Amino acid sequence: MQTRKQGNAQGIDVSHWQGKIDWTKVAASGISFAFIKATQNGVDEKFIENAQGAKAAGLMIGAYHYLDNSVMTEAAAKSAAQMFYNAIQSAGVKLDLPPVLDYESKSGSLSVAGATAVAKAFLNEIGRLTGVTPMLYTYPAFIGNFSGLSQYPLWIARYSTQAPVDASGWTRWTFWQYSDGQSGGTLPNGSRIVGGINGQVDLNEFDGTEAELRNKYGSKKEEPKVGERDVNQVSDWAAKDWAEAKANGYFDGTRPGAAITREETAIVINRLRANFLKLIAGSSARISDLDERLKRIEQGGQ
Repeated sequence: MQTRKQGNAQGIDVSHWQGKIDWTKVAASGISFAFIKATQNGVDEKFIENAQGAKAAGLMIGAYHYLDNSVMTEAAAKSAAQMFYNAIQSAGVKLDLPPVLDYESKSGSLSVAGATAVAKAFLNEIGRLTGVTPMLYTYPAFIGNFSGLSQYPLWIARYSTQAPVDASGWTRWTFWQYSDGQSGGTLPNGSRIVGGINGQVDLNEFDGTEAELRNKYGSKKEEPKVGERDVNQVSDWAAKDWAEAKANGYFDGTRPGAAITREETAIVINRLRANFLKLIAGSSARISDLDERLKRIEQGGQ
């Protein structure tokens, strides 16, 4: 997988273990995003406070569910996804980053196929509930428990300056947790300390700059919708000409805003043709002669 790049957006992930966080100081220390623990077997006691605080400080925020060893079936995984979704809905703020399944350990009785099925059930369900493609968080020694899930973005944990290796179908990471605050890589300033947090905190990096992060996950402005035109109403700019065309008998006066058909075009042309002949004939006696001559001209004759 790719290495870290200079200029990549920096972030953290937190739970109740970090205690009270001063999110204004976190943002001022160069942190652009935060993943916040929402649920495990219940809602994290600091989830709502952290989500609202981080959002108010201007950080891009996301939430994760820690799937523990008690979840061993697809049905249990779907129930966990529902609990996670309910917590997200209760946060009181809109999350920016994809919902995350944190899956890094399993019961010894659960096979690789079983772990994959559990992960897939959770990811499919939370994707269905939120309408957003979720992300998987894991680490290199556990990633081999998954097969056929590489369509989901990867948040990889590797506390080293060396890039994670390709595994289980993934060849790139979207987020990299490169330090637990004690070991691994450091922030661009060479430190692992984040202002506003007492003690250690996990450090993460997005595969791109902060501008690219916000462009990828930030709110998109909706294009203004063009209202459907009422074909029964004439536009102001065409009102005068439309009135003349009606008065002169070229149109029947209905549906001024509708597209003209070939049949309607034929009627208008024939009416113009007849009127033109009358105009230049001067008398009805000459119209038949002019009509015959015009037909010959229209058919390519002289």
